[in-house]
Amino acid sequence: MQHSVLYQPSYTLLQLILDEGESVQAEAGAMVSRTPNVEMQTQARGGILGGLKRLVGGESFFINTFTCASREGELTLAPPLPGDLLHIPMTGGSVFVQSGSYIANTPGITIDSKWGGARSFFSGEGLIILKADGAGDLFVSSYGAIHAVELAQGQTYIVDTGHMVAFDATMTYNVRGAGGMKETLLSGEGLVCEFVGPGRLYLQTRSMDAFLKFLVPKLPKSGS
Repeated sequence: MQHSVLYQPSYTLLQLILDEGESVQAEAGAMVSRTPNVEMQTQARGGILGGLKRLVGGESFFINTFTCASREGELTLAPPLPGDLLHIPMTGGSVFVQSGSYIANTPGITIDSKWGGARSFFSGEGLIILKADGAGDLFVSSYGAIHAVELAQGQTYIVDTGHMVAFDATMTYNVRGAGGMKETLLSGEGLVCEFVGPGRLYLQTRSMDAFLKFLVPKLPKSGS
């Protein structure tokens, strides 16, 4: 399978060239276009129970599998928000992906939900992540550009939860307030995630939560 990320960094499009018999799994609604010889099959991830678990993880109940039936075929995918796309080659380890950033993966990778903790869920931050295991090609998206940070053994780094895209499972992490009570409530930062290396962390330069906080007060009120 060949892949190209087009129109970076703001309005990216993932172009996949599939040989006969090759397939890729993609998030429901991510397809932009395909040639007629690329067939689509829709199913609940891991059956009905697996699909329900995935729905709790913040993703679609369904997953689409695209298979090239003959010759060479093309499939294009795109995220719902303006931003970048990233190819993460996996060789047998694990990568955690923020639920809204998952786009697609090749069959050698399994995607499962991982609960991010009740504290983050009830905060409205939505720190619910998916776990990717195996070997193959993983594709993730961002709102804004993608910024990679490499952490050495024991190195600590603090990230606003709204800016997370993905991170290596070799790192440990802990969700906490941005500071003391005053900082957590009044700084506008809410919760942060503290990572400890080694591993690589991928961040997005924009936050959907921050955008909504900016936009909603400017919307017309009903009756106005």
